[in-house]
Amino acid sequence: MSFREAGPAEAAGAPERIDLKARFPELYRPGRSEFERVSVPPARYLAVDGHGDPNTSPAYAAALELLYTGAYSVRAVLKARAGGAWVVGPLEGLWTAPDPGAFARREKDAWDWTMLLPLPAEVSAEDLDAGLAAAAAKKSSLAWDGLHVLELDEGECLQILHVGSYDDEAPTLARLHDELMPAQGLTFNGPHHEVYLSDPRRTAPEKLRTVLRQPVRALA
Repeated sequence: MSFREAGPAEAAGAPERIDLKARFPELYRPGRSEFERVSVPPARYLAVDGHGDPNTSPAYAAALELLYTGAYSVRAVLKARAGGAWVVGPLEGLWTAPDPGAFARREKDAWDWTMLLPLPAEVSAEDLDAGLAAAAAKKSSLAWDGLHVLELDEGECLQILHVGSYDDEAPTLARLHDELMPAQGLTFNGPHHEVYLSDPRRTAPEKLRTVLRQPVRALA
């Protein structure tokens, strides 16, 4: 069963435009007033791990360069093999800390992160190998041993759309952790997950759109 109907160009045999936001709208378009429960299917990502404040850590900027360089190189291989255009992104991130309250308190130096770019199902293992090999040859100065493929199976999650500065997420996360999850008999079932729908280089902080997602499970 397809997640969406083919458009006129696709029906005529033209290569498909691969846009995961359009393919899975329930994952990228939650409401902004209340947390919604969603079942997230298994997915693959290009991933880079790091630690510390993303605003000041050189490792964070290096991780983004590594991710996008690799992703666009894989995209070129996929396009040459199968045609079509893969819309790279959006950027996503998994965030953990020894104390989950560090997120609500915005103790950024305590954060561990894994930055992600989602891979569509059309990308094969051969596409990945060829694309990343080409990227490493073109930009050998990057730390390619830090880039890996991550498979996530988050399952049941609570998510909401946050509009505003990243630093203004704290009250929403505190409400989720301290009120909503306990009231529903739920606990954590994976790292805090964010999906960045806006480019912070081109968007005012008060207009940033971010999906806040938390995998959950019933308390034993």
